[in-house]
Amino acid sequence: MIGYYILIGAIGLVSWLVSNQLKKKFAFYSKVQLRNGMTGKEIAEKMLSDNGIYDVEVISTPGQLTDHYNPKNKTVNLSEAVYNQRNAAAAAVAAHECGHAVQHAQAYSWLQMRSTLVPMVSVTSGMSQWLIIGGLVLGGAAGIGLGWYVAVAGVLFMGLATLFSFITLPVEYDASNRALAWLKAKNMVTPDEYKGSEDALKWAARTYLVAAIGALASLLYWALQVFGGSRD
Repeated sequence: MIGYYILIGAIGLVSWLVSNQLKKKFAFYSKVQLRNGMTGKEIAEKMLSDNGIYDVEVISTPGQLTDHYNPKNKTVNLSEAVYNQRNAAAAAVAAHECGHAVQHAQAYSWLQMRSTLVPMVSVTSGMSQWLIIGGLVLGGAAGIGLGWYVAVAGVLFMGLATLFSFITLPVEYDASNRALAWLKAKNMVTPDEYKGSEDALKWAARTYLVAAIGALASLLYWALQVFGGSRD
């Protein structure tokens, strides 16, 4: 188990560094005020309208960096700092979340795959590691095959969560690309404001990349324990 804790610690450190840098970037670009004077809400509503989407509502949600698109009720949920603010960071986030709405409207394949996995992953991801550990302990204590099968089930569940993390990557990167392309094509931001929006979205995307790499590393470690690796 020592190797696993070292691995998780290293990934956790990288995740913290990226997350911390993301917060600094958004704090910095939140000071870059938009010359067009539009709020995040107004940016979002215009992007939806420009893409012919009129059945999606833009609403405010509590918290910081809690912005998301909900395909079930077709709402673009913007955190209070984004919903009401008129800066490069708010424009980037608002347009990014609308990018997901555009993906939904256009039946973007990666988003459809991700949405299909959501119900399964929400149930299995929390129990995968416990199944693996429990299966290894049961197999070692009882000396029978039952524990191995339980552990294999845990690896499969963890593999599903890892797959979900990697499918999320093209979904997030594509949403950012759609957002930036729209901001530039419609002259919604100045060149300096665009650079700020682009930089902020790049760091946001890196949080998903680190999460995916972490999920894969964890999966490989536990798969080795189940399928013949050494057990610390």
